[in-house]
Parts: sequence; C-alpha cells; structure tokens
Amino acid sequence: MPANHTEVEKRLWEAADELRANSKLKSSEYSVPVLGLIFLRYADQKFADAEKKLTAGGSGRRKIGKTDYQAQGVLYIPEKARFATLLNLPEGVDIGKAINEAMKAIEAENEDLKDVLPKTYNALEKGLLVSLLKNFSAIPITEGDAFGKIYEYFLGKFAMAEGQKGGEFFTPISIVKLIVETIEPYHGRILDPACGSGGMFVQSAAFVGHHKKNVNEISIYGQEKVAETIRLCKMNLAVHGLSGDIRQSNTYYEDPHKSVGKFDFVMANPPFNVDKVEKERIKNDPRYPFELPRADNANYLWIQIFYGTLSATGRAGFVMANSAGDARGSELEIRKKLLQSHAVDVVVSIGPNFFYTVTLPCTLWFFDRGKIKTKRKDTVLFIDIDISSGRLTGLTVILLLSKSSSFRISFGSTGERKLRRKPEVSNS
Repeated sequence: MPANHTEVEKRLWEAADELRANSKLKSSEYSVPVLGLIFLRYADQKFADAEKKLTAGGSGRRKIGKTDYQAQGVLYIPEKARFATLLNLPEGVDIGKAINEAMKAIEAENEDLKDVLPKTYNALEKGLLVSLLKNFSAIPITEGDAFGKIYEYFLGKFAMAEGQKGGEFFTPISIVKLIVETIEPYHGRILDPACGSGGMFVQSAAFVGHHKKNVNEISIYGQEKVAETIRLCKMNLAVHGLSGDIRQSNTYYEDPHKSVGKFDFVMANPPFNVDKVEKERIKNDPRYPFELPRADNANYLWIQIFYGTLSATGRAGFVMANSAGDARGSELEIRKKLLQSHAVDVVVSIGPNFFYTVTLPCTLWFFDRGKIKTKRKDTVLFIDIDISSGRLTGLTVILLLSKSSSFRISFGSTGERKLRRKPEVSNS
C-alpha cells in the first residue's frame, strides 16, 4: 500500500519541530537548512532511480557519467553528496561541514543551482543534524510527487511559525489552486512578478499534469526581491522536477523579463498597501498603461503590472487587498479604465483570516484580455464568499461555468446562492 502522504508529512514535521524546540534555534534559522535537506533527499532518490535504469540498460562497455544522468532530467549527485554517504559518516567527522561541502559539490555539477542551496549547516548542532538526516532517510519511496508535497507542507508550517514574514513567501495552497484552475494555464508563458517560494508555478505544473498535458509546454518566469526567498523558490521548483527563469529584482522599478504584452498567464500574491514607491522612477514605465496613482499606495501599481504584462488573449489571477475595490481618487479613475478595457472578468471577495500576513478580508481578481471578443465582454462576475481556509470546493466550477452564462451568482455569509442577471459594475 502506498504511504499516506498526509500522515508522512505530519510525522516528519512533528519530529523536525520537536528537534527545533530542543535546540537554541529560531524557526527562521531552522527553516532553510531543513528545506535544503528535504531537497537533498529528493535529489538523491531521483539520482538513485536513474542509476538503476542506466545500469540495467547499459552494455557495461562504457562508464555511465554525468551527461547520462542529465539526459534523464536528473541532477548529478557526486558521491560525497549522496544521502547515504552523509548518513554513514564516521563518528568524529564534522557533519555540518560535510553537508556544506555536499551542497557545494551539487552546485558545482549543476549550473542551474549555483548559489541556491543552503550552506550554513555548521551552525546547527551535530546531534540535531544526525537526527534530521535519519528522519528524512525514512521518507517512504513512493511514485508521484511525495517529496514535493513534503517540501510544500514544511513551507506552509514554517510560514505559519514566522507569521508576517512567512506570508511574504507562502500563499495557502487552496487559494493558489483556485487561481490556477480558474485561468487554466495549459501551455504558454507564465509570470509571477512576486513569486515568493514558487507555489503558483508548482500548482500550474500540477494542473497541466492533471489534464494529461505535457509540462514542458509551460515556461516559468518569476521575480522576487529577497535572495533567500529565491533560493526557496528554486529548490521548490527542483523538488517538483521543474525549472524556470527566476530573477532577483524590485518589481516596481525593474522589468528583467521585458514583460509588456508578453505573457499568456500572470499569477501573484503581491504585498498589500505598500507605501513610499518612488513614482518619479517609474513615470515612463509601459507596465503602468493607465496612470500612476496619486495615493501613496502600490496596490494599483501591482494591478497595472498584472494587466500590462498580459498578451492580447492573456489571463491573470491575483490576490489583492479588499480596500482596492472601492479606493477613491486617482485609483477610482484607474479602475474605470480597467473596466472600460473589458479585461476584468471575476472578482471574488474572501473572508478574513485566510492569509498569514493579514487578518482582514482579501479579494481575488481575474483578468481575461481575450474576453473583449466574447459575449461576456460587458459583464463582470462578483462573488462574496465568507468561508474558512481550505473550503473552496466547488467555487472553481462556478467560475468556469460563469464564462458561458449570462447570470451572476452571489454567495451570502450563510452559504445561500442567488442568481442575478448582469449586476451593475460599480465604479466606486
């Protein structure tokens, strides 16, 4: 019988968290090294599987080398970095130093991982490292995405432990799935200009796989300001067998992907209500096609980035502060122009306490720039749904059905549904 992933993830987390509680480490000091060991266990397992296949299929006349593994889409793991090597080090060896050297060796053999893997294991106590290696060596060997699920589970737990900071790199998976399943990224270029740890990319690939499509038909592009978060993202992509062009940059001012009109899909959970963005530096940036908001608030800068980077038929889904929906002044004028562009497709109001960063209600916005050529051109679907985290079942179906319906559906706080014809689109 295959292992129950939920139970495996829970057991591994409880063991790792107990070890941290008995150490002198804060969650923020512990998270990246632990995630690095999950990555190493994943990479080692993939390498071992490829080794078996290559050995079984070889003639014995030629030595199997690095290029053979790379041709299998597998990271090359030198002997000193193998999980079993680290697990069976002699008693007197400096384990922290050995793991650091293992990470350096993997980076040296795999160009895409240069400067990505954690190398601070010498800061952790020897006994703690030995226990972590033993715990992760016990991960059941299963088919499918077991390691990716464990990595994401740990990401979510660390995000909860870190509170405000945690929310900067992790979005609840239920929300990410809703965004992905609504905009349906079957193929094409995907951008997340505030990509955090890469959850939008991972769920996009899962969506493609679920629909029996080829994951190679999507191309991943991301931007993230914090270097450590980029490393989390690249490891997250790697444990899911993915890669992408992830750049460190400040999205307000920098556009490393030359993104205007380029992307088929844009998804993000940007920071809310950011102030002190220097408007003078972006006044001629084509990613802000309507106007720069006069208010000292970046919400409508993000909204314009999501619109401006879409192709003529592109779709976007993103999380936004509720206050953006009725902001006045110049933000109201931008909102009018967005509605006049016919790109605004759906707005979903989510109840409070859904995110680690904020307790206030949030809103999901969906753009569809191809909608202008459909019968839905002059309609926008508004949904107000007061639910707790993890209970979004059925909402995706409603969103997809709405694309062929002249009716609009609203949810009350008690869950009752009401059908209404074309509600008036508010400019306020």
